[in-house]
Amino acid sequence: MVAVAATAVAVAPVAPRPASAIAHGEDAADGAYRFTARLTMTGLPVDGGGTRDSWCSGALVAPRWVITAGHCFRTPDGRRVSRTVAERTSVTVGRTDLGGRDGYQADVVAVRQADDADVALVELDTAITGVPPLGLADVPPVPGEVLRLTGYGLTAADAVAPTDRLQTGEFTVGRVGAALVETSGRRPRADTSPCPHDSGGPYFRERPDGSAVLVAVVSTGPGCPHPGPDFSARTDVLGEWIADTVDPSPGPARWLSAGVGAGMVLLSAALVVVRRRRAGGHRRSSIPQVGGRMGK
Repeated sequence: MVAVAATAVAVAPVAPRPASAIAHGEDAADGAYRFTARLTMTGLPVDGGGTRDSWCSGALVAPRWVITAGHCFRTPDGRRVSRTVAERTSVTVGRTDLGGRDGYQADVVAVRQADDADVALVELDTAITGVPPLGLADVPPVPGEVLRLTGYGLTAADAVAPTDRLQTGEFTVGRVGAALVETSGRRPRADTSPCPHDSGGPYFRERPDGSAVLVAVVSTGPGCPHPGPDFSARTDVLGEWIADTVDPSPGPARWLSAGVGAGMVLLSAALVVVRRRRAGGHRRSSIPQVGGRMGK
């Protein structure tokens, strides 16, 4: 707990730049990581008039809810907003190859921004029940831990369009802050890194039983590909907000996170964070609202 707290103030994001599909990653196997989502924004307004299209990545965390980066929903002047901005925003889940017909598609009908992190939850017009949602870790990442990332972004900074096939790679956790975590490429290469349109892509912990739990989502970092860290937004500290958003009905716990077995010290650290938030309100993150890895 002391080590986590000591590094929290040391983590500060670099100047944000757009993110693509994973550079120097590898094709995901057919049917793997089906909880990964691609968000397609058609008709985004731009300064001076006109529109453009863009994309983000994300993960299904409940039948009607997908988690992604908060900056995927922003106005032309860079303000994050709790609403759709494009003429249409759709989500594809459970489709490894975007040219195929498996998986599911739905439209986004609502957006909820986290107060203190570059994280958003989007509500779908149709419940997706054929894909098991990704669970949420309830213990923080630790330096040296290996996480997997999936995304539908670019595979090179100069690519003209996102990948048609889900990409993946392994990353090593560096410093861990109160809202951000550093992640650096590990496999297939040391310069494996998120690119534009990987924004919101899930970093998750793979457990021995084959299950996975969400740890963070892609937020910002240098141009891709590159060795060294990118910055992702922690989700283990957002469990209460996610539960209240996904199912706001009163009563006993409606939604349970799936992170277990990381040790009582780390569990205590997570509980301290929750208690502090309840006592003092949400802590404002230093993540900029403009930029990120959404795309140009």
